[in-house]
Amino acid sequence: MKTLHFECSAGISGDMTLGALVDLGVNPDDLIRGLNKLGLEGWKLEFRRDERGGIGGIHAEVILEGQTDHIAHDDEHEHYHEHDHDHSHDDHDHDHHHEHHEHSHDAHDHEHHHEHDHHHNNWKAIRAMIEKADITAGAKKRALDIFTRIAEAEAQVHGMPVDEVAFHEVGALDSIIDIVGSAICLDLLQPDRITCGEVELGGGTVKCAHGILPVPAPATLLLVRGMPVKTGGFNKEMTTPTGAAILAASVDEYIGGASFREIKTGYGIGTRKMEKPNLLRVSWREEQALSAAQTQGQFRTEDLILMEASIDDMTGEALGFLMENLFEAGALDVNFIPCVMKKSRPGTIVSVLALPEKIDTLRRTLFEKSTTIGFREITVKRHSLDRENKTLRGSFGEARQKEVSLGGKVLRGKIEFEDRARLARERNISLEDAEKIILGEGKK
Repeated sequence: MKTLHFECSAGISGDMTLGALVDLGVNPDDLIRGLNKLGLEGWKLEFRRDERGGIGGIHAEVILEGQTDHIAHDDEHEHYHEHDHDHSHDDHDHDHHHEHHEHSHDAHDHEHHHEHDHHHNNWKAIRAMIEKADITAGAKKRALDIFTRIAEAEAQVHGMPVDEVAFHEVGALDSIIDIVGSAICLDLLQPDRITCGEVELGGGTVKCAHGILPVPAPATLLLVRGMPVKTGGFNKEMTTPTGAAILAASVDEYIGGASFREIKTGYGIGTRKMEKPNLLRVSWREEQALSAAQTQGQFRTEDLILMEASIDDMTGEALGFLMENLFEAGALDVNFIPCVMKKSRPGTIVSVLALPEKIDTLRRTLFEKSTTIGFREITVKRHSLDRENKTLRGSFGEARQKEVSLGGKVLRGKIEFEDRARLARERNISLEDAEKIILGEGKK
């Protein structure tokens, strides 16, 4: 299985994510070509080799039109990170210049920056721009997911509807490039699975227009809900809302210890030079299967949330639309179970299985996209077999096969329906014959 792993021992931000993924193998030209499809002007994206604590990696920097100063590495410029300018706290949350990029701007440059970006600070405008951009469906979906999570967090912090959220620095060109660029990179890499370890949030306080607030910032705290996190490793804000949202929208599983073979590693270099290396490590891993003796009788066990709602006033079409939206919101599984409700009315139990970190979005989806006025929620354990996704190649092109195993022994495999159906249509044959061809000719 092609696993991409994030190691956030020094936190994560948008620019560090770009640097790490380019260091891991993303072609910068492919990334910039995708970003150009947003139709935005007045920016350029540069990558350069750098090092922290003797570890080399890539530093990503968005250069804006009219921005002449370069990144300062000495401590005298860290007052910009501490946010002496009179912005709202949400401005601080999302401008990577205020977090892991500490540019020194004069007043003219700073005003130019905001005049240039004010057209891109509205959630509706950003959403419309991404939706109409000619980027891949996968990159578009992830970019919208990242922005949506930030918008929902901001809406909750400020007590307003999501569609009324007006971003400030998150709407600036540099942050749009960070977020959409990270989505494009992940789509180019095409991992089968994304994992992450414990996430360092940082510590200390941050000065903003609302006063001095403790780290993590309110929006960050909402975005990392459900993740394994720690604080105090650094006396600075290390995980930004943008970085937290990238993880929330991308990670399939948060893991502790694991048995794996490291294939390739990339490092995203942060701006500050600190006692401990300010960098993000991302790696390709091949997870090691345990021996039969080690795994016999053992299963993968996860703590999940089961949501159930009993509904008697939705049509089959409306329920189908609800299912689509629940899966898009991150549900692991959705089932509809016929039932008889009070007054002998036929109804449907909508059953949703989810990871704890996805639960808030799914709650909102269930309330907004169904007619339920309440639902049940319990914690359950799921035991599952080890799964491995493989790609078979032959005269039919490529087909995906999922295999499950127990104790190191493969029990069975199945060709994905979409690949069987494609071949059946192309050759005007049955699904059964299509599967026979794939299994007969397929080579891994």
